Amino acid sequence: MYSKLESKYDKIFQELKRINRFMYDNPELGLREFKALNILTEFLKENNFKIETKFCNIETAFLATYNSTKKGPNIAILAEYDALPDIGHGCGHNLLGTTSIGAGVLLKGFVNEYGGTISIIGTPAEETFGTKVQMAKNEVFKDIDLAMIVHPTSGNYHLRSTSSQAMEALEFKFLGKTSHAAGSPHLGINALDGVINLFNGINALRQQILESDRVHGIIKNGGEAANIIPDLSIAHFYVRSKNRKDLLSLLKKVENCAYGAALSSGTTLEISNYETSFLNLITNKTLMDLYEKQLLSLGIEKMKDSQSSGSTDAGDVSYVCPTIHPY
Repeated sequence: MYSKLESKYDKIFQELKRINRFMYDNPELGLREFKALNILTEFLKENNFKIETKFCNIETAFLATYNSTKKGPNIAILAEYDALPDIGHGCGHNLLGTTSIGAGVLLKGFVNEYGGTISIIGTPAEETFGTKVQMAKNEVFKDIDLAMIVHPTSGNYHLRSTSSQAMEALEFKFLGKTSHAAGSPHLGINALDGVINLFNGINALRQQILESDRVHGIIKNGGEAANIIPDLSIAHFYVRSKNRKDLLSLLKKVENCAYGAALSSGTTLEISNYETSFLNLITNKTLMDLYEKQLLSLGIEKMKDSQSSGSTDAGDVSYVCPTIHPY
């Protein structure tokens, strides 16, 4: 089997290398990955995959399927191809997307032999909007038997799929009343004070949270000029915990910090989500054991557990379909 795969891989390697380099040189932010969409789907179309674009009503998402005439499992390989602001493909999604389409094309022959379907699902905007969440809610994975995504990493070893953190992306908007800071400060209500109080409250909270919890944020809007009391100030925070239950408990504490910050500063508070929230990843152990067994048989020597300090929208997939997310 491996000799067949190697022979097939040699035939498509140069094309995969070209696709990977093209995406690296042309990074696109989430939901704007039009160049990546085109080059990925063109390669799949050339290899006899049926292509559906604007999949799940997402403009840069796609579904590529290859069906056998024989019955068998529907295996989903998830592709990501969005980049980061300023950094570009710092997270390696050019490699991830290329790997996914390459794996799909290599498996095509085995689907013909053993039966089933290969579904390569293009999932844009993992870094921000997490389109896999929307897909899971829309029951895209209802008829999928297993889902896989393999993320690139640094170092000379592979990481097992273990877990990821549940995450909520919160915007805290504090509203006050503008006034001249020197001439009539007593007439103003300082929205920035609300944000500063929020940061101080969260920093005090850190002593009473779980070691695995993470709360980190930035000030998106702190005012326009130093001599004007700002009537609007905004903070963005990621709040993470090891599972949804612990996250809900942590969220309540963080939101209470915000309510206290608003009360003490005399401001009005609005809390909303500025990005999609993610569930924690539940790795399917049977599938991960099989994946590791195959890697070891190919001569891979080092295999470690991945850490769960990050978050991924693949977590939502794992709640509705057997899933692994190794590195």
